[in-house]
Amino acid sequence: MGAELPLEHNVSPELSWSGAPDGTKSYAVTMYDPDAPTGSGFWHWAVADVPASVTSLPEGAGDETGSALPAGAYQLPNDARLAQFVGAAPPAGHGPHRYFVVVHALDVEHIGVPADATPALLGFTIAGHILGRAVLTATAENPA
Repeated sequence: MGAELPLEHNVSPELSWSGAPDGTKSYAVTMYDPDAPTGSGFWHWAVADVPASVTSLPEGAGDETGSALPAGAYQLPNDARLAQFVGAAPPAGHGPHRYFVVVHALDVEHIGVPADATPALLGFTIAGHILGRAVLTATAENPA
């Protein structure tokens, strides 16, 4: 397990990356909780079409405006149906949850997923375009 996410922290984390595979033309960034009691996990954040020239996102880039995202990048609605980052919020007493923050290096400049699509559709669409991925795993728990 990774670092613990503070439950009151509802701001997207600062991210930076390097060493992109040859042929990288864009990135997608996602945050997913596979331990959510939904039967299908919970998508907290999804960003598409981050230009290949970008190697970082500032803290708070996932706010409701997305104004700190690079030109051309856009947020898809998460599982709360909000086109923004939502922080860790496991149910009280449910135990620890894992949060996978992933930067996906893609072989296309534009993935072609509509801005109102689901993160699951983004994941399905990028599957055949992933050149490499960097995964950070964080945890959070809300004791009873």
